[in-house]
Amino acid sequence: MTDFVIIGGGIAGVSAAARLSHLGSVTLLEAEDALGYHASGRSAAAFLESYGNDVVRALNRASADYLHNADGGVLSPRGQMLVGRPEDAVNFALQSRDFGLELLTPAEARAKVPILNPDTAPLTAWRPDVFDLDTDLLLQNFLREARANGAEIMTRARIAAIRREGGQWHVSDGARDWQASHLVNAAGAWADQIATLAGIAPLGIQPFRRSMARLPAPDGHDVTGWPFVLAVDDRWYAKPDAGALLVSPSEADPVEPHDAWADDMVLAEGLARYEEMVTAPVTRMLANWAGLRSFAPDRTLVVGPDPRMPEFLWVAGQGGYGFQTCAAVSDLVASLANGTVPELDPGTVAALSPARFG
Repeated sequence: MTDFVIIGGGIAGVSAAARLSHLGSVTLLEAEDALGYHASGRSAAAFLESYGNDVVRALNRASADYLHNADGGVLSPRGQMLVGRPEDAVNFALQSRDFGLELLTPAEARAKVPILNPDTAPLTAWRPDVFDLDTDLLLQNFLREARANGAEIMTRARIAAIRREGGQWHVSDGARDWQASHLVNAAGAWADQIATLAGIAPLGIQPFRRSMARLPAPDGHDVTGWPFVLAVDDRWYAKPDAGALLVSPSEADPVEPHDAWADDMVLAEGLARYEEMVTAPVTRMLANWAGLRSFAPDRTLVVGPDPRMPEFLWVAGQGGYGFQTCAAVSDLVASLANGTVPELDPGTVAALSPARFG
């Protein structure tokens, strides 16, 4: 028997395991062969403090110091550029202001990203304080902390049954059984399915597919110092990656929970939107993939005890914000499990609570 069984081995589950391991015994169960396999393994790996709604931004701010400094930090400078077409002028102005960006001249923008087409992407703005996030290092830091406190990490544990009996949760993968006083649902796209298995009302967690293409460095440029480039209205984004360039169509197509893959047509359409605004054509892809970004109906994370069963803790609906919010979210999970006052303000805690759904 253990104090906490955590279902899900992405960044949400692993960071929760690290924090909860200071409070009691922890067993983490992951369905796949490795941790961070689904959404966590397919992240854009960036920290944008101004990304997301007001609640997400509060979590970003609360996580920033940890991400910059804990265990030597996991962030490195990247910068962000917003680019727009002539017809995007109104939304470009709104989004530049929302992201807190400074306007650039076409020449200044091309000095940072030489392939920008000044005719089709004349609107540009920039801020320097956006960072690459070393997702693997962050995952390993939390994993090391959890294991140092005795947490048991189990992969290939696909949950088949959950029941509440004798004041304990009984969790089974069909071959093995675990018991715990608290069950933590960090199952990502499968969070509602785990809740249903446990007899808990689902919350409407919806996975959305997001595709990615890895391209050779355009025209042989050294892309190392290029910023994270986002097109107005999320028409596409691009980010340097180990000498290549990642380009995403930024789609958000609702899908069922599954091991996602890129849709060829969606990828082609997104790359066409990217090509429209640059001078270097896409001649080939090095690789492509897709991940699932799972949201609650109000697009805000769900963190806290279920209102009808407080021994069932939700850590779900991370969307695309899991890595950049995980420090604050995992700290909140530990505070709620331990009955201590969270460091986050009460309004943010209430906005995250599953009780908001009634």
